[in-house]
Amino acid sequence: MAQIGKTIKALREKAGITQQELATILGISRPAVTEIEQGNRRVSSEELVRLAKTLRVSADQLLGLHPAPQITVEPAGKQHHGAEVRPDVRISVPQRNVEKFKEVLLYLLSCVGAKPNIGETVVYKLLYFIDFDYYEKYEEQLIGATYQRNHFGPTPMEFGALVDAMIENQEIARIQKPYFSFQQKKYLPLREPDLSKLTGRELDLINDVVRRLSDMSAKQISEYSHKDVPWLTTNDGEVISYEAVFYRTPEYSVRQYEDDGDEVQ
Repeated sequence: MAQIGKTIKALREKAGITQQELATILGISRPAVTEIEQGNRRVSSEELVRLAKTLRVSADQLLGLHPAPQITVEPAGKQHHGAEVRPDVRISVPQRNVEKFKEVLLYLLSCVGAKPNIGETVVYKLLYFIDFDYYEKYEEQLIGATYQRNHFGPTPMEFGALVDAMIENQEIARIQKPYFSFQQKKYLPLREPDLSKLTGRELDLINDVVRRLSDMSAKQISEYSHKDVPWLTTNDGEVISYEAVFYRTPEYSVRQYEDDGDEVQ
């Protein structure tokens, strides 16, 4: 909180906003703003959203995080589902988690890949909630993929490169089929997932996300992801910060906190 407070103060001063003006925007007292900037008061999820919008920064900047992983991008991004959000990227997931990414994807597809509603967009969002729910609950990376904010919700930026490699290795198949008024891109597993590479609690969390969200249509799960604090506090086209999960609203939080912000043991 001390580092976040320093970041908020620096950004506020850079924007030429007084403490009283910021207090009015946030709907709190000026002394409360002072407490935040001194690191003595926790910022609520609603306040975080207002701060990000007011100071015109992403959650990464607001929370004072390190720069996002380097990504190799073409001069112009490729069109994807009507939005320019799929540049060519290398896999920037830590090497130790690339194999886990494959097994999570295979397990996910083995569970729900054949369902009519499970196209690429729904897979993207399921992976996002698996990654971000796990990080909030255990403060550890499960896959650790890089997610970009776009019009349709969070997009795992390494997905294309990973899938291309898996198709080449005959681990999954990519097909297109009519689904209502458009062509749906689907992925089907060609081998069983290696569950020895996933822990019991990882499988439990994946199963919980599947249970809660896998019946949603692409539109429903995209709209649902748009109300999650990590997405709300990120600017279009920027990388979504994992740290923002600790400011989630109760509807999205998977971790129980006490009133002072500490986790219930």
